[in-house]
Amino acid sequence: MILCQQDTAVVILSYNGTKWHELFFPTIVAEAHTGYDVVLADNASTDNTLEYVQEHFPSVKTLRITENHGFANGYYEALKQIKAKYYILLSADFEVTKGWFPPLRNAMEADPQMAACQPKIRYWKEREMFEYAGAGGGFMDNFGYLFCRGRIFFDIEKDNGQYDDDIEVFWASGGCFMVRSELYHKVGGLDNELYAHMEEVDLCWRLKNIGHKIGYIGSSTVFHVGGSVISYGSSQKLYYNFRNNLVLLIKNEKGSKLLWLFPLRLLLDCLAGLRLLLTGNGKQTLTIIKAHFHFYRDMGKWFKKRRNNKKHITTRNEEGIYHRSIVWDYFLLHKKVFSKLGWQPKKL
Repeated sequence: MILCQQDTAVVILSYNGTKWHELFFPTIVAEAHTGYDVVLADNASTDNTLEYVQEHFPSVKTLRITENHGFANGYYEALKQIKAKYYILLSADFEVTKGWFPPLRNAMEADPQMAACQPKIRYWKEREMFEYAGAGGGFMDNFGYLFCRGRIFFDIEKDNGQYDDDIEVFWASGGCFMVRSELYHKVGGLDNELYAHMEEVDLCWRLKNIGHKIGYIGSSTVFHVGGSVISYGSSQKLYYNFRNNLVLLIKNEKGSKLLWLFPLRLLLDCLAGLRLLLTGNGKQTLTIIKAHFHFYRDMGKWFKKRRNNKKHITTRNEEGIYHRSIVWDYFLLHKKVFSKLGWQPKKL
């Protein structure tokens, strides 16, 4: 068990991540004086990651996970071994900035109802642009589709200060994710069977289903390289995108809504697969079929998780749900940026 001296543990899960630690650990460690301990969770690396960090950053606490069963499982195993008031899950390919931490902690301390939050996330390679996974805070539309301020489907915005505010969101990015440890463990933590995609959305949904808030703090900024766990545009990402989105709905959505939403989503997924087939992307169509097959195969397991989650539901907090269709607005009405939606999230 790792007992942190500060009340926050910044936990960096790493698999063969030495190149990222060479780049990003100096700033992460230098900023630790603002109130956190740094913990490296080595996810069964096959290189010298653990030894490199122990030699070059002796203040960093380390632990080793003996078998790599994916991103979500790595954190699932690591956080059982770390005692702190707050966890920050920080992916290895993130660069933090000077003063990034205090705004996050201050926001959590100011509002006991806030279970988790994220900073502004920008793209490391094009530093004025928002980053795909998290951007200016995460939302879900009425049909279960996910999007962000600063990134809707394929359109990513430049950061001109338009999202410097603090707002309530539906989900916070798992790449840089601050959460109250007590609540994290109360709802069961990350679902390690989701492997490496949407696991943070699932966790946020469970936290919101017991009445808590998820926040976005615009005065804190980090940079993300992106695609180092699952490459953007890969068949693996497409597979988890389709399978895990269905899992999220089965595990967390209201039963009355599932009665009409689930059949509709199956139809929409079929149309997506057909569109890919007709445009010469048959391999991607097969990936969607595979995702559905595996989802149906494990349906009993997902419903068991639903029944377990249902025991904890108190007051559902639906802030951050866009009660329209982001697919309709984006593809048919050509609303490519968040400001065109005519919808303002709730301020914190």
